[in-house]
Amino acid sequence: WLLKQSSRMRTVWAYKILFLDVLFPLNVERILFVDADQVIRADLADLYFTDLKDHVYGFTAFCYSRKEADGYLFWKQGYWKSFLQGLDYHISAMFLVDLSKLRTTLTADMLRGQYQMLGRDPESLSNLDQDLPNHLQHVIPIYTLPREWLWCESWCSDEDKQKAIIIDLCNNPANRSETKLESAKRIIPEWQALNDQVLRDIQQGGFEKMEL
Repeated sequence: WLLKQSSRMRTVWAYKILFLDVLFPLNVERILFVDADQVIRADLADLYFTDLKDHVYGFTAFCYSRKEADGYLFWKQGYWKSFLQGLDYHISAMFLVDLSKLRTTLTADMLRGQYQMLGRDPESLSNLDQDLPNHLQHVIPIYTLPREWLWCESWCSDEDKQKAIIIDLCNNPANRSETKLESAKRIIPEWQALNDQVLRDIQQGGFEKMEL
């Protein structure tokens, strides 16, 4: 009964945020979503067991310490600035969900209802999986995780990277020509060693050599 998406990526985004109450068995109490283009530098158990202070979600807020990105901070201007009224705009590249609380508070029903209403406007929900929880913050508050849990070069300063636990290879609005692999080699000091280790593991396991 929900509005259908024609783009495969937007369909993935929809499932990522709209159906968490029914995608998992009832005995799964929490999930941690992590995008595939991230390098993790610590034990994710520390994040998984974070006290969400009775919130349904834990997201990191968008970083804005990189001065060159000032012109691209869409949540600091126009509609989002007016709507958020001082609240943070959070990024969906990594987030923690208390499924038990999500179910008991009917949060997913609220998300689906909001999606059905806003989705009819082609100008709305350009980042579906991100815009929906941010749009409902006044009703479903988001617990803001410490900034170091998600660093992205597009928005965060080089100084902040020193404390980064997760490095996200997010798209750079100022440089769309660089591939993810090129970004990884340039941004993440330990990338080459990790890549070499994966190749060795593949070879030792009898798989054909592959380029990552």
